[in-house]
Amino acid sequence: MIRTELDAAGIEDPALRAAYRRCRKIAADNGRTYFLATRLLAPDQRPAVHALYAFARHADDILDEFNPDLDTATRAERLQRLSDRFFAGGEHFDEPVLAAVAHTISRYGIAGDLFEDFLTSMRMDLSITDYPDRAALELYMRGSAEVIGLQMLPVLGTVSDAQEAAPYAAALGRAFQLTNFLRDVDEDLVRNRVYLPADELAAHGVDRDLLTWCHEHRYTDARVRNALAAQHQITREIYRFAADGVQTLAPRSRPCVATALTLYSEILDCIEDSDFSVFSQRATVGTTRRLQVAGSALFQSWRARRGQPDDRRRGAA
Repeated sequence: MIRTELDAAGIEDPALRAAYRRCRKIAADNGRTYFLATRLLAPDQRPAVHALYAFARHADDILDEFNPDLDTATRAERLQRLSDRFFAGGEHFDEPVLAAVAHTISRYGIAGDLFEDFLTSMRMDLSITDYPDRAALELYMRGSAEVIGLQMLPVLGTVSDAQEAAPYAAALGRAFQLTNFLRDVDEDLVRNRVYLPADELAAHGVDRDLLTWCHEHRYTDARVRNALAAQHQITREIYRFAADGVQTLAPRSRPCVATALTLYSEILDCIEDSDFSVFSQRATVGTTRRLQVAGSALFQSWRARRGQPDDRRRGAA
């Protein structure tokens, strides 16, 4: 299967093939829903998507890996080293993830400023632990979430000018991350971070101290429940907007994105169904449901690829 994907993408260099195989493994090991959705893409699209995921994961691991020997200064140094190597150019065959993502960027003409914005937000995680309002949080999410959707657009392809699809792609990235913020409130507190706007929490009588109390007691206070419900509604509205953008994508890419949107938005359902018990359990969509959604999209994906044989060229530079 891996060989089929690499062959379909026209990746022949042995070192580059090894780099993409490494990225695929990172995606398979760390992003269950994400990786499942990529199976609905055409084989020639998958290596690039795996490379983009692996690069983002690599940077994220520098920041969030649980290792008491890694202080903030060490993490900052490693992130800067990654940034320097990335923007220096070259083939990077000594670092497979960089080799694969550099090739993907070149092949699809992905804008470099998207990666600058991404790394800027990653640096914010080194020093910023709270966000006073939504404007501050959205500044962070521009680089940490929205650009991920924008990086994907050239690979996915669009039916018209990519600028038409861009707002929807950015919104979907934002919706995915806001879903993670809701699901992982407890886990983020362990890292001394709160990714919810402080002023919007305060409107419900919630502050960091109350969130910490909920974490320590594995219990969701009623005030916190109300605050999370309000954040849940905001995120749901963003999903509704993002869903309108699926039709702007190349037909062969729509089943993948629609599946990811459905499964990730159902995490919101799980959070709500648990009565926002995010301090005692982690909301997940079960394997049976994930396979059900992906299975129903599989035929649509196959039919779209059969009916649109030229779509693969629209996203490439």
